[in-house]
Amino acid sequence: MIQYCGRTDVGRRRIRNEDNILVSHGVRVVCDGIGGHQAGDVASRTAVDAIAGFIGRSEEGRAVTWPYGFDPSLSYGANRLRTAIKLANRAIFTRAASGNDYAGMGTTVAAALVATNKARFTYAHVGDSRIYLISGGRILQLTRDDSFANSVWADADAAGAGAVMKHVLTKALGAAAEVEFDVAERALRTGDVVLLCSDGLTNMLADRSILEIVTAYAGHLERACDELVAGANAHGGHDNISAILLRYGPLVADAI
Repeated sequence: MIQYCGRTDVGRRRIRNEDNILVSHGVRVVCDGIGGHQAGDVASRTAVDAIAGFIGRSEEGRAVTWPYGFDPSLSYGANRLRTAIKLANRAIFTRAASGNDYAGMGTTVAAALVATNKARFTYAHVGDSRIYLISGGRILQLTRDDSFANSVWADADAAGAGAVMKHVLTKALGAAAEVEFDVAERALRTGDVVLLCSDGLTNMLADRSILEIVTAYAGHLERACDELVAGANAHGGHDNISAILLRYGPLVADAI
């Protein structure tokens, strides 16, 4: 079975929380909004709503249209997630063009679709919100940030410009009429934990600290989420903080 928990927090420096999360319809989503005024919040909420809407409409056995085509090289779940994110991109791009208040808005996304009664999940991301797999006492980042620091040309000065450009995104939902991204699937083993999070967490906590917290509270995901947020805030809380944890396997005794 799948246990899950999600938290989002404004942090210690921001007035408004422009992150939005989704934990329903078998899909888990973290979106980190980009844009002035309230536009970032609008973008992240628009993405969450669009993804939830298509995932809900496209459950197995339901008739559904595929506005971006159906890729036979991908599983049904992967096609669902791919289409949902592309629809979210289109919705944000259209709204951003509707008026000055929304011009330039966008959002990152990290999303995981959990297969029903199967030990695997499907995932995708755009931007620098991340997905990690915590398994066997180790933490593995499954996604690669869409940032200038990770682009090929930035390697020329990784210690200088690369560090500065770490937070400059090369992709975000809503930035262009179309967005391309990879969709992947991964098997789950009993006890595996998947973390989806915004950069408000990963900029404040090193991967090793995240691993220590999740491992310490593996039997109590709500406490683990709370401790991740508290840890990010204790290290400055410079940005909004969002984290979703899901654990595959039987219910375990409380680790507290």
